[in-house]
Amino acid sequence: MNSILNKNLFFVKEHVGMFKAANNYDIYNPDTQEMIMTCRENNLGFFTKLLRFTDYKRMTPFCVEIRTEAGEKVLTVKRGIAFFVSTVEVFDENDALVGRFKQRFFSIGGKFNLFDANDNMLCALKGKWTSWDFKFIKDEVEFAHVSKKWAGLGKEMFTTADNYMLQIDERVPSGSPIRLMILAAVMCIDMVLKE
Repeated sequence: MNSILNKNLFFVKEHVGMFKAANNYDIYNPDTQEMIMTCRENNLGFFTKLLRFTDYKRMTPFCVEIRTEAGEKVLTVKRGIAFFVSTVEVFDENDALVGRFKQRFFSIGGKFNLFDANDNMLCALKGKWTSWDFKFIKDEVEFAHVSKKWAGLGKEMFTTADNYMLQIDERVPSGSPIRLMILAAVMCIDMVLKE
């Protein structure tokens, strides 16, 4: 696992555009305000591009890669066509399956369960229906929090609605695969729940 995932704060900025089909994000270190990773969806098929401009957008497949600024692959997130709920697979830098997360059926506000490669539950992602506020929780312990509200140093630099902050709790051990799963899930909240 890339050591960049041992950070506890990540600022995610979505690329916005009027006619954009691909899901692209830049990930910053909010303390230094420098870009540390990119998240790109490079290989979109023709029909997927077409469907991204319709009401079927949330059902389209995706494959995004997160890379460091130097171009090293950190992880890959893939989903096939989703009719009612999503199951998303997460792969490490060597394309080995790390885990998956599954959307809960009829969840208000959005909810995923995160599983490791052996289908052991790691934690749940729970969100509020009315806002962009999500928490990664297991047994009442919060592993991470995602929000559009941030009072830190990055507030002055990043102020648009398509940006959000991921804060991983310091109790999550360095090198833990759950860090990789949390970052992957954050990249998909927008694509699966919010589109």
